[in-house]
Order: sequence, then C-alpha cells, then structure tokens
Amino acid sequence: MTSSRAGVLSAFAATVIWGLSPLYYKLLAEVPALEVLAHRTVWSALIFTAVLVAQRDTRQLRHFADARSFVALVLASLLISLNWGLFILSVQLGWVTETSLGYYMMPLIMVFLGVVVFRERLDRLQWAAVGLAALAVVVLTIGLGHLPWLSLTLAVSFAFYGLIKKRLAAGPVASVTAELLLLLPLALGYLLVVHATGGGAFGQDLRTSFLLIFSGLISALPLIFFSSAARRVNLATLGLLQYLNPTLQFFCAVVIFREGFSSVQAVAFGLIWTGLAIYSTRSIRQEKARRRMSAASPEDVAI
Repeated sequence: MTSSRAGVLSAFAATVIWGLSPLYYKLLAEVPALEVLAHRTVWSALIFTAVLVAQRDTRQLRHFADARSFVALVLASLLISLNWGLFILSVQLGWVTETSLGYYMMPLIMVFLGVVVFRERLDRLQWAAVGLAALAVVVLTIGLGHLPWLSLTLAVSFAFYGLIKKRLAAGPVASVTAELLLLLPLALGYLLVVHATGGGAFGQDLRTSFLLIFSGLISALPLIFFSSAARRVNLATLGLLQYLNPTLQFFCAVVIFREGFSSVQAVAFGLIWTGLAIYSTRSIRQEKARRRMSAASPEDVAI
C-alpha cells in the first residue's frame, strides 16, 4: 500500500469515527455530560501518554516550558474541553443537527480567521463561500428568533483551537497529550467529588463502566489517525474528507435519531453546502495549479 493511499484511509477512518460518534454518546445519555467529559479526558490522557512514550517522543513536551507556549496550551485545553463538552451535551439533548451544522461551518470560519490573523488573501469565489456561511447564520437567527449559539460555539471554538495548534512547535500527538495532562487533575478532581458524594456512574454496572473507559479510545483513535493522514495527504484531499464528519452526524440526527428538520434549517444547510462546494472546488483547482508549477522545470517556469 502506498503512503498516499494509507493516508487517505487513515483520514477516512478518523472522519467516520467522528461522524458516527453521536451513536456512541447516545448510549451514555443517562450519565451527566460533565461526568462523561471527565471520563473522556482521563482515559484519553492515559492513551495519549502511552502513545507518546511508545514513540519515545516525550521530549516534545519541553516546548511548553516557556510562558508563551504554556498560555497557548492552556487556551487550547479550554477550547477543546468546551468543544467536547458541548458535543456530548448536544447528543444527550437531541441537538445533533445543530452540531453537524457547526462542523460544516467550521472550515469556512477557519478560512476567515486565516484572513484576519495571517493576512491570507481570498479571491471572489472564496469570499462568496464565506459570505454564504454568514448568510446562513442570519437566516437561522431570523427564522429561529435567536442566534444558533450551539453551532457557532462548536465551530468557533474548534476554529480557534486549530489556530492555536498551528502556532505550537510540538507535534500533534505531543500537543494533545500536553493538553489532556493539563486537564487531567481537573477531571480527576471532579470525578472524586462526584463519587465521594454518593454519585458517579462508573462502577455501577459493567456496561456503563466499559463505555466510559472506551470513550478515551473513541477520542484518541481518530486524532491519531488524522495526525498520521496529515503527513501523507495533500490539504485539499484532507479538507474534503473532513466534510464526511458532519455529513454522518447529519445522517445520524435526521435518519436515526429522527430529529426535526425545519424549512429554515434546510435553507441554512443549503447555503453552507453551497459555500463549501464553491470553496472546495476552488481549493482543488489551486492545489492542481501548485502541482503543475512544482512539476515544471526551472527553464519552463522562466519561459
């Protein structure tokens, strides 16, 4: 198997696990969302630490010794914890349609952040794609009578998380491990308090305990797959594969969970899908143009 094909399969596996994860967290609907989040953090931290040790790459944690990197680490930890927690809560409350919309919005919000923070330039078609995402928010706000706060919070929190990660010197596995180790004392402290006061789902029955432990693997495995794919697959392909995640979430919400899907939501999703189609098509063309330029000889470029 070629490196590129292995990368595509890794990215596909990651997005499928993310996309179908609502089915898993629905099985834990009777466990408080904060408790599920705490267990997800604890078991993920153990898995990522084991992976980092197995890779003999623990030296990368030294990147967070200086104050600036540590502050960035704290912010990244808070953002991913917020994102995970809201996602779990939304599954329990039957709001998976909103989560899928948020993850559809996220790539276009990241594009906008690229313009604001890194001064990246967009052409007219790319600006049109970002504008359609903004229009979708307006349509939802007017149609629903309030901001789609859940979708926006999920999209913005993950977009800013990606922005911070882009500036970290450590590799993806090391940085996620550092984030989880930072959150670990909080998660353990919360679980100790819950169990000390007579609550806590862990240990009450084998099924629930296993599901809580396995939530660590459900969280860690796609991140490991995705970090592996990022080194082997071009960004255009990786970006397109990421849309499989919210598509599967949308399928779970509408087909399996039978969540309502109003005409206002249909219009908003249509605008987002159109924007993503425009931006993806443009990105693929730009990637092909870059490949042609890199494949051309210096003499050809000069001519």
